[in-house]
Amino acid sequence: MLDAQGKPGGRCPLKHTDVKAEVSGFLARVTLTQEFHNPMEEKIEAVYLFPLPPRSAVDQLTMDVGGQVIRGEIKRRAEAQRLFAQARTEGRVAALLDQERPNVFTQSVTNILPGSTVKVMISYVETLPYENGVYEFTFPMVVGPRYIPGEPKPVAEPDNADQKQAATGTDQVPDAARITPQRMPDGMRPGHDVSLEVAIDTGVPLEQITSELHEIEVDRDSSHQAVVRLKEKAAIPDRDFTLRFGVGGLQIADAVLAHRDERGGYFTLMLQPPNRVGAEDVTPKELVFVLDTSGSMSGLPIETAKRLMRLALDGLYEHDTFNLITFSGDTSVLFDKPVPATKENLRKAKRLLDGKRGDGGTEMMKAIRAALADSDAQDHIRIVCFLTDGEVGNDMEIINEVQRHPKARVFSFGIGNSVNRFLLDKMAERGRGEAEYVFLNRGDQKDAEAAADAAKRFYERVRSPLLTDIIVDWNGLPVADVYPKRPPDLFSAKPLFITGRYSGAASGAIRLRGKTAGGEFQREIQIDLPETEPRHDALASLWARTRIDDLESQDYRGLQAGEARKDVEEEITRLGLDYRLMTQFTSLIAVGDVVTAPGEAPTRAEVPVAAPNGMTMSVPGAVNESVTVTSEASLVSADSAEIANTIEHRRLDELPLNMRQPTEMAKLAPGAAPT
Repeated sequence: MLDAQGKPGGRCPLKHTDVKAEVSGFLARVTLTQEFHNPMEEKIEAVYLFPLPPRSAVDQLTMDVGGQVIRGEIKRRAEAQRLFAQARTEGRVAALLDQERPNVFTQSVTNILPGSTVKVMISYVETLPYENGVYEFTFPMVVGPRYIPGEPKPVAEPDNADQKQAATGTDQVPDAARITPQRMPDGMRPGHDVSLEVAIDTGVPLEQITSELHEIEVDRDSSHQAVVRLKEKAAIPDRDFTLRFGVGGLQIADAVLAHRDERGGYFTLMLQPPNRVGAEDVTPKELVFVLDTSGSMSGLPIETAKRLMRLALDGLYEHDTFNLITFSGDTSVLFDKPVPATKENLRKAKRLLDGKRGDGGTEMMKAIRAALADSDAQDHIRIVCFLTDGEVGNDMEIINEVQRHPKARVFSFGIGNSVNRFLLDKMAERGRGEAEYVFLNRGDQKDAEAAADAAKRFYERVRSPLLTDIIVDWNGLPVADVYPKRPPDLFSAKPLFITGRYSGAASGAIRLRGKTAGGEFQREIQIDLPETEPRHDALASLWARTRIDDLESQDYRGLQAGEARKDVEEEITRLGLDYRLMTQFTSLIAVGDVVTAPGEAPTRAEVPVAAPNGMTMSVPGAVNESVTVTSEASLVSADSAEIANTIEHRRLDELPLNMRQPTEMAKLAPGAAPT
C-alpha cells in the first residue's frame, strides 16, 4: 500500500496483475497473471478477492513457482479445500481458486517463503456484447463494497474455518465474509497495479477504438487487426476497463460456429434482429422508475441518476402512466398506483427527486417487491426501470424475485465505474429487458451527455421493440439442450445468441419468427452442423456455462442461502468437473512438489483492495455507505445518517480477517493458523 505521497504504508502480497486478451469476432480468450510476493520475514498465505466478468467461463489455472509450472485440476469445492489445507500443513506451495459469485472469486496461495514470488495464471473465455456495429470488451478490476442485509446468523462455538465464515454471515447473506474484501485504509492507494493488452482480429475493417475510463495506446497491425494497451503501464485497479471497437459499419450477418469432439457437437448461433420499424406510438405505457438513494450512490452517482430520470420523465406522453419509487434503508413510493403523466404529477415526481441525497443502507428487496408486486394481475406489461450500482450481498435472491413476475419488463441502469454487473445483467435478462451502464468522472459535460443518451436509448427501446415473442423453428435439425429456453425480446440492435448441442452432421434452414412494430416477422437462416470440427473448442465451455446459468435460475434462493437443491447442486458440479469449469461447487487447485517447513502454519495475508473510483471506506469491518465522490468539476462529500449493515455491530474479534483493519491483523502472532 502507498500513502498520498506514494510512500509505502503497509505490505501487500499482490505485486502485479497482467491481463492479456485475444479477441476474434464475438469470442474473447483472456489470461490474467497474478504475481504474489512475500515481503515479510515469515512464510505467508496470500488471499485475494477479485472480480471477473459475470459471463466468463473460467477453465484454466496454472501456478509458476521458481520456474516450475503446475497445471491446476478441477475438483469438487470441498475436496479442493481439503487438498489445499493438506498442502498448507505439509508445507507445499499451493494455489486454490474458489467462486463466490459468478463475478467474484477468491485466489489463495499458501506457503510463500520470505522474499519469494509465485505467479498464478487464470484463463477464461466469453462472448462479447455487440450493438449497432460496435463490440464491447469489459474487464472489471475491483470488488465494490456491498451492503449486507439480514440478521446475524448464529453458529454455536465455531471450531473450523467454514463455521467461522458462517458465523459472520446473516440469514439473507450467509457467505457475507466471503464477498467482503479487506479495504484499503483511508488516505492509502494500492501498491499493486495492473497492465492490460487486448489483441483484436475481427476479419473486417476496424473503425474507432475507444476506452471509457482509461487512456489507451492503439497499434494497428492491419485494417482489421490492432493491439490495445493501457497508456499508463501500471494502472491503479479501481474501475472497470471498458473497450469499444467498431467493425467498419458492416452489418454483421447471421452466423453459426460449431465444434465437435468426443463429447459431441456444440454450436453457437448469432441471429441479427430486423431493422427498427418506424411506427406511430399510440399504445399507452406503464412505467415505474426505481431510484437507489443509498449512501453508496451519494454525490455524483445519484446526481447523474436523477438527471437521467428527469430526462426519462420528460419523455412520457400524457396517456402514459408512471410511478416513482426510491429506496435506501427504507422504501418510498410516490403514488398509491401509477398515475397519468400530467404536468402536475411530473412536477411532484421532480420535487421528490430534488430532495433526495445518497444516504443509508441498500435495502433493495423492498423496492423490487413494491415495483413488481401487482404486475402479475394486469393484462398489460409494466416497464420497470432500476437505477442503482447494485452493490448488495443478496443479489441472487433479488434476481429470483424479478423472474417471478413475467408480466413486467425490467431495465437496469448501472450508475458508476465499478458496479455489480452480475446483478444488473441478470435482472434485465430474467426480467426480459436490457441493461445499460452509465460511467462517471469524465467531466460534467460528458457525464450529462451520457445520461441524455441513456434516457434516449431507453425510450427508443420501450416505444418500439425490434422483435418480440421470438420463436426458433429448428426444422428437424438434431439439436438439443438449447439455451436460452425462451428467447428474450430484442429492444436494440444486439444479436440474439443461442447455444446448444447437436448429435450428428446435418444442414437445413431454420426459421426465426417474431413480431415487430410493422407486424409479423419471419426469416430463414441456413445452418450447417459438421461431422468433425476441431476448431472453436471454447464453444463447449460456453455451452456448459450457459447450462449452469439456467440451472442456477431454477434455485436462486437456495443458492443464496447456501442450501441449494441437491439435483441442482449435483448437475452443476457434474458440468464443472466434465468441462473443467469454475462453479460455486467446483474449484481449481494446483499443488507444488517442493516442501518447505512442514507443520509451520503460514501467516494469512489478505490483499487490501481500493474502493471503487468514486467511493471510500472509513468504517472498520462493515460496508460503509458514506462515500466521497470526486469529479473533474466538483468534490462532493456526504456522511451517512445510518449504517444499516448488521455486520458492523459485532465485536472486532468476531470478524473474519478479511474484514479487520491491517493494524488488527498485525496483532496475529507469526505462524498463527489462518482462518
